[in-house]
Amino acid sequence: MQPSATIRQRVHAFLAANPDEAVLRWIFRSVVTITIVVLAADLTGMNGWIGTTDPAAEVRQDTPSLDLPDIVPSILAPLTPDGGKRLTSRPQADGVMAKPMTFELVGGGKLMATGTITPGISEAFAAEVGKRGDYIKTVVLNSPGGSVADALAMGRLIRERNFATEIEPGQYCASSCPLVFAGGVERRVGDKAIIGVHQVAAIGSAGGLPRDEMNVAQNISARCQRYLGDMGVNLQVWVHAMETPHDKLFVFKPDELKSLNLATAAAAVPSATAPRPAPAKVRS
Repeated sequence: MQPSATIRQRVHAFLAANPDEAVLRWIFRSVVTITIVVLAADLTGMNGWIGTTDPAAEVRQDTPSLDLPDIVPSILAPLTPDGGKRLTSRPQADGVMAKPMTFELVGGGKLMATGTITPGISEAFAAEVGKRGDYIKTVVLNSPGGSVADALAMGRLIRERNFATEIEPGQYCASSCPLVFAGGVERRVGDKAIIGVHQVAAIGSAGGLPRDEMNVAQNISARCQRYLGDMGVNLQVWVHAMETPHDKLFVFKPDELKSLNLATAAAAVPSATAPRPAPAKVRS
């Protein structure tokens, strides 16, 4: 005899042997038991006690974040496309990009500025310009951003010294880095270079205590707007920044860079075979 037939026979025998009231009580208890089991399973899933499938969480895991020191108001950096809005999630900065910005003077009067704009790096930049300013013609940026205050100071000095700025093909300038880039009297962008902005993030103080984030963010935002206006850049650039969450990045299209006067020229395409010129020999 099939198991299903046996079960049906037992159910029929049970119903025949029990009064209607007992059957109803049995059905009610069964429904209550099933309901409790379902609710318990839902509660367990919501609290993360058992595995759940969260597509958004999977995307976040595939797009690791950039960790910067939480000590100053900063614009933090990002990089992976996000839907039709051209927003990006924070990328993992590794190698030289995760380290404080370094400066190397190479042939053609180019000062290569590579890495994170850490607090105080503007002083190192000023010292470099003080030593090598007669040789520098262009500041070439490749940076995930960092300290806004230092980015503004670097951009001001670049404009004061009449340097050009450049982002080479395939490189990127994100977060506060475009503020440095805006300082150039001529601003060159290479093919497939990435330039992106987002909101100012007011980070806690060195002691880890909360600060008046709204006041700090508004003050920094006003300074950035005034700076961009002084540099001749369309303030729509800052509108895009303020509309983009600080853990995302708004990436400009090439035509937008030109229409907003953020880019004024295209960067020269480096030769695929020619090595980078050796650093110029200068006296310290």
